[in-house]
Amino acid sequence: MSDFLPSTAPVDGPAPGAAGSPALLNREQAILEFNRRVLAQARRDDVPLLERLRYVTIVSSNLDEFFEVRFADTLEAARAAPGDASRTDLAAVASRAHALIDEQYAVFNDEVMPALARHGIEVINHEDRNDAQRQWVAGFFEREVRPLLIPVGLDPAHPFPQVANKSLNFIVRLGGRDAFGRESQIAIVKVPRVLPRVIRLPDHVCRAGQQGFVLLSSVIRAHLQELFPGREVESFSQFRVTRDSDLEVDEDDVTNLRQALRTGLTTRHFGLAIRLEVVSSCPEQLWRFLLEQFGLPEAALYRVNGPVNLVRLNQLIDQADDLAGDAALRFAPHEPAWPEGRLPRHRSFFETLREQDVLLHHPFESFEPVVEFLRQAVHDPDVLAIRQTVYRTGEKSVLMDLLIEAARRGKEVMVVVELKARFDEEANINWAERLEAVGAQVVYGIVGLKTHAKLLLVTRRETNPRGVTHLRRYVHLSTGNYNPKTARLYTDIGYLTSDPGIAADADGVFQQIASLTRVKPPRHLLTAPFVLHRRLVKHVAQVTEAARAGRAARIVVKCNALTEPAMIHALIEAGRAGAQVDLVVRGACMLPPGIAGQTDHIRVRSVIGRFLEHSRILYFRWGDADDEEALYLSSADWMGRNMFRRIELAWPVRDPKLRQRVIDECLVPYLYDGRDAWLLQPDGRYVPAQGGASAQQALMKRFAPPLPGGEAAQ
Repeated sequence: MSDFLPSTAPVDGPAPGAAGSPALLNREQAILEFNRRVLAQARRDDVPLLERLRYVTIVSSNLDEFFEVRFADTLEAARAAPGDASRTDLAAVASRAHALIDEQYAVFNDEVMPALARHGIEVINHEDRNDAQRQWVAGFFEREVRPLLIPVGLDPAHPFPQVANKSLNFIVRLGGRDAFGRESQIAIVKVPRVLPRVIRLPDHVCRAGQQGFVLLSSVIRAHLQELFPGREVESFSQFRVTRDSDLEVDEDDVTNLRQALRTGLTTRHFGLAIRLEVVSSCPEQLWRFLLEQFGLPEAALYRVNGPVNLVRLNQLIDQADDLAGDAALRFAPHEPAWPEGRLPRHRSFFETLREQDVLLHHPFESFEPVVEFLRQAVHDPDVLAIRQTVYRTGEKSVLMDLLIEAARRGKEVMVVVELKARFDEEANINWAERLEAVGAQVVYGIVGLKTHAKLLLVTRRETNPRGVTHLRRYVHLSTGNYNPKTARLYTDIGYLTSDPGIAADADGVFQQIASLTRVKPPRHLLTAPFVLHRRLVKHVAQVTEAARAGRAARIVVKCNALTEPAMIHALIEAGRAGAQVDLVVRGACMLPPGIAGQTDHIRVRSVIGRFLEHSRILYFRWGDADDEEALYLSSADWMGRNMFRRIELAWPVRDPKLRQRVIDECLVPYLYDGRDAWLLQPDGRYVPAQGGASAQQALMKRFAPPLPGGEAAQ
């Protein structure tokens, strides 16, 4: 039995099988609540200032995707079933989105930017620029900007132009007559994406100690009149439209999914309009004109007090210096540790993995061992075959380069490339084409199912002590993507093993994806959409029965989202039976905890810290015996799409030491985090936890290299 700290919840609870079931929380509102928690990071005095600004930009990026995908789906559902309930839900979500965006700009304008200004980092508006700065900006506009701008005056021969998703534009109302003597009043200025949105002013035009920046929108605004000689600019506004960006491809009606997706990428930027952003000073006549052009209701209008795209303030963060005087403006550098004691650099990984499994806890431990595992496989002449799934790996990837090299060396390389990884489609298509060009076998998963599992399988020819040659397989499984960049920013678990049972199951997964035929059901891996949902619900039921029988009954789940109704109701039933249930859910959670007589044995917390919590860990106990406990790591969140519309994996951690390590590092610290954790209330609100350390900071300290004096670095 694993050593698990006891729950702090009361032991008394409702009678088993209590009547009724609480209403689930709204998913879209839960997503907005998550972004409110992210925004709260921008208000923390203990977070460095540039990192506080980064959290503001993260909220903008998250909200862009929310409107492009989630809200677009909600809007479509309301249109398909236009009843009172759907309209009410839509209005409630839109109202909360407006409130969150207003709060975001208030934090940006009233807290973060004034604090940065006090440290000499300033975004300088036109009216606040000195003569030298205005002269420099004028030169920059003339050299770098104006040659790329072509205003479009609107008339019957010049209809409203195509405006790309999330692009920066200006709408201008003009006085006077045009060059042909007509009173065309409206013009649109589309701003090319190739132009930087944030420009750092040279030091010689700034005061001592000042880092001055100007926004491209401010540069254009200051010189807008110059684009319309002979006309008077009477009013204007920046604007940006957000469009439905989900790629719609009928997979049953295409012969080449890759080509269909590449074609779809060319039109993604011009999907159905969902949201219109203008600056708060935009005249009513102009925003009403824009709403009409995009076919949007007034509720879709967002009048913001600042730039219409805060995401681009990332460019300021990238250009700013690390220090302002003695103040550190960024998080201290974190260098992930190499697990030297468990995976010696000087020794072959294959030798080590024949003796023991190795667990890697990213980003506290380095992702480089995963890269090195593949590198050794590529360069080892005894390795015959490499198979890997790819979901998100980035435009530049050392792992993909290694797979290409393996194919060039004549190894059998099979790569399952998920072409429909949202917003990574183009990068994945490009990698697929490069792999095919060197002879690798590339498949795109199963029609209608995204391949979200993270799996790498290496087959090696070996000779045993008796001189008999055989094939042995080595496996890497992960809760996160094969992306070295995000592996430094996301918490994930990687697992290296040569366990024959897991390796055989992994081989079966690849066989099924490639051949589309039935294979022997896996004995150790839980796979979606086949058995994962059913097995997890069964485990919850085992815990429920144990609670009713008065035996030890415990569930701890760490995941990114909990929205699948059947699993939620199974958890509620376990709590009603008296099982202690702790859920660490970073994002959307639809289970309302703490309802008297219903869910008062269930606690839900969300941890928002320096790193993005991404690992999925599932712990079940349904008695006191060692075989009445299970712990899984998984690629899947507890959502309907992960359970029924994706290829997903969960795998058991059977080694007692590794299982205890997962509990000690990945579960217990988060259950007692009182610094970065938020507690979900029955009504869907979150309140900050109080009185405890930060789990992430404790783990950074645990894995930090020792200082010369023998103590761990802080």
